[in-house]
Amino acid sequence: MTTVVLNGVTALSHLGVIRAEGPDAASFLHGQLTQDFALLNAAEARLAALCTAKGRVIASFVGIRPQPDLVLLVCSRDILAATLKRLSMYVLRAKAKLTDATEQFALYGLAGTALAANGLDATALPGQRTAIGEDVSAVSLYPADGVPRAMWIAPAGSPVPAGSPLDAELWQWSEVRSGIVTLTTPVVEAFVPQMINYESVGGVNFKKGCYPGQEIVARSQFRGTLKRRTYLVQADAPVSAGQEVFAAADAEQPVGTVAQAAPAPGGGWAALISIQISALETGGLHAGGADGPALTVEPLPYPLLEDI
Repeated sequence: MTTVVLNGVTALSHLGVIRAEGPDAASFLHGQLTQDFALLNAAEARLAALCTAKGRVIASFVGIRPQPDLVLLVCSRDILAATLKRLSMYVLRAKAKLTDATEQFALYGLAGTALAANGLDATALPGQRTAIGEDVSAVSLYPADGVPRAMWIAPAGSPVPAGSPLDAELWQWSEVRSGIVTLTTPVVEAFVPQMINYESVGGVNFKKGCYPGQEIVARSQFRGTLKRRTYLVQADAPVSAGQEVFAAADAEQPVGTVAQAAPAPGGGWAALISIQISALETGGLHAGGADGPALTVEPLPYPLLEDI
């Protein structure tokens, strides 16, 4: 594989922000998402999912709680409006106000030496939040090929973080290489959280109380019924989120779905595919059809938790 210099700062214009404010903001989200927001403190960030009653993921977030009565949820901009509408339906008597705050924030991705250039600890574990002054947050993300990465969340109009410009496509590639799926429109309701490895990367808390789909998610985990997982692959031709994945052993029935994809520097594509675990053994994986781009499986950058 070509050595890639993943270094610098890029605007994350594909992401948006939902603001939840009020005395009940954290407890309300705690009852809606797969993660524990009631105990979220200012030094942490949470990866979380919003599910249907059938446990299917309809949105994924990186959430922070910079103040006791304020939670910010960062998600893909293309699903933000529908997600906000759905969450707002359940606020009812809770003292919480949910709004689209995308235009009020500037989001940046930092990679490599850009972290140190902005006073961040490049060795911080994923899910740590660093406060920069009163208004700016930096969230440690999963690394890509060993390169440290962070998300910078600042008020709109704030100075751009220090660092050389990083191509937006290269950042998208690093997102895939990190192994963490960000849900977008083509794959809404395509997966339960475990199908995109969320229980292995801190996206599901099995000790918290109820939330929509919780029964299905828990049953998948504790009854040994996990049959699909997400794997990192390379392809020589374009692939895209939502494409079906086929195995050589059965050209008729898909064995999974492309969850996320991005062009790779130097040619080819990188993708995260959610497929039947048994399909790994048969091999011969292709995207879009039996004669579509061949998919070469590579090691995930984190271990998968075993069924309990």
